[in-house]
Amino acid sequence: MTEHRIESDSMGEMQVPADAMYGASTARAVENFPVSGLRFPREFIRALAQIKLAAATVNQDLGRLKKSRAQLIRKAAQEVADGDWDSQFVLDIFQTGSGTSTNMNANEVIAHRCAQINANEKIHPNDDVNMGQSSNDVIPTAIHLAATDLLVNALIPALRHLHAVLVTKAGETDDAVKIGRTHLMDATPVTLGQEISGWARQVELGIKRLESVLPRITELAQGGTAVGTGLNTHPEFGRRMATELSRTCGTKFHEAKNHFEAQAAQDAAVELSGQLKTLAVSLCKIANDVRILNMGPRCGLGEISVPAVQPGSSIMPGKVNPVIAESMAQVCAQVIGNDATITFGGASGLLDLNVMLPVMAHNLLESERLLASACRMFADKCVAGLEANRERCAEQIEWSMSMVTSLAPVIGYDRASQIAKQAVAEGKTVRQVCEETNVLPAAKLEKLLDPKSMLSPQR
Repeated sequence: MTEHRIESDSMGEMQVPADAMYGASTARAVENFPVSGLRFPREFIRALAQIKLAAATVNQDLGRLKKSRAQLIRKAAQEVADGDWDSQFVLDIFQTGSGTSTNMNANEVIAHRCAQINANEKIHPNDDVNMGQSSNDVIPTAIHLAATDLLVNALIPALRHLHAVLVTKAGETDDAVKIGRTHLMDATPVTLGQEISGWARQVELGIKRLESVLPRITELAQGGTAVGTGLNTHPEFGRRMATELSRTCGTKFHEAKNHFEAQAAQDAAVELSGQLKTLAVSLCKIANDVRILNMGPRCGLGEISVPAVQPGSSIMPGKVNPVIAESMAQVCAQVIGNDATITFGGASGLLDLNVMLPVMAHNLLESERLLASACRMFADKCVAGLEANRERCAEQIEWSMSMVTSLAPVIGYDRASQIAKQAVAEGKTVRQVCEETNVLPAAKLEKLLDPKSMLSPQR
């Protein structure tokens, strides 16, 4: 049976597990919100600890917190930032909409750890660890810190890696001429490299879209306290916190230009999620193109081959599936779904505070983390090993009736259409029908039906 100790908060006494680093406020929230078992991720806990660490420094510099207490808080907060006490962050995502319970979880863990380090220096979770702060500005700040961290240090680098692999693969396959397809039907020739270059550009634009959000997601609500007025904090606290967090986190942050906007709304998080959704749409398109081009290998398009990474069937021996592309598509589906939650959360801000912060944080950070991991997986385990099946591509070009398109400017659209229909009806290639009917001199026909002549505008 679990042993307990008794602790109290403003609402009275609570039983707390004897070995817990948290106190009564956290224990009360554990009882109140037994919903999902979902917890805040590592990035969010680190961001919370970075705020507490920076606040101790700023409050010391402002003369509000004595040096010995600030040093203790910094030491304990650094341990939390490093992940030493993640097991003590026990609260469900689906809790108070401001995230107050999780802010107090951090305050209590840090204060408890301070008491372990130095029992002679009494550190209070509210008066000291939370000095100059409110959950209402701490949690929005933590969302922006964690989201920026994942964006700058995980997702954008992963996308740049994927982009580089795609650019390399486009160059390697630019000599693989294949049939293009519009409406999933045969169209005029392209090279595989040209198609892949389109994928690379999608990823490149995705990076630019994400970078465009940085000026808003790096604005911090810290300093607004309860409703944005900055009550109970120093006038310089918000500016100094942004400076200190910039120093410790390695990314330039700014105090919010308007603290009322920063706490009443979560538009920057919604904007970032929208760009993540756009990226997910791009990546899903690319993954599905890979699946279609790989289809076969004998009874489908079979124009490319992707690496075989595992058996594809428990009943069909030798079957290999494009599982990496399938994994990517599922990640994209999750991110698109997460965006719907974040959008609803952003629209649900009421008066002076958005009260959907925990669920928005969970979904936003999950989307960034999933996309970062999936992009590296897709680049390394699928795109890098993708190979063009050049013979198959050449066969399908020759067999396509769309080859007649290059003849239309010379013999006219109607005559070209007749040749295409005849080729289909007689089961022949366009070239065979043209040769049999002497549509054009052989040399002229050979030049017009050369697939390489169809890959760019001609003078």
